[in-house]
Amino acid sequence: MYQKGFRSVYSLTAHIVFVTKYRRKVINKEILEKLAQIFTSTCNKWECNLKQFNGESDHVHLLVSYPPHVQLSKLIANLKTVSSRLIRRDYSEYLSKFDKKPVFWTGSYFVASCGGVTIEQLKRYVEQQSSPEN
Repeated sequence: MYQKGFRSVYSLTAHIVFVTKYRRKVINKEILEKLAQIFTSTCNKWECNLKQFNGESDHVHLLVSYPPHVQLSKLIANLKTVSSRLIRRDYSEYLSKFDKKPVFWTGSYFVASCGGVTIEQLKRYVEQQSSPEN
């Protein structure tokens, strides 16, 4: 599905993966749900759309559609910064059991354009992630 901008018609979708610091298994069901809310809200502020989201105890997958004027690296930096700050604020007691440092994500990330496979294939892949049970 194509979207229309002021002077463009586009279909830009990125598959993004964030991994927790030291791959610590800190993401539980409640944090995963909170991350979904944070990422949805942040994407909306950037005029983007979180098409799909899921994760496991040590990483998350996002499928984000974005307009051509959004610089993807800046969007990703903002997604990581905002989510880390809010998760560390709201779950500080829980997270302190794992690490004393105020860091949630690793410094790196994975991103790929979705041109090589269909969105439906990627959605199925993200949906099949083993979500935390508790």
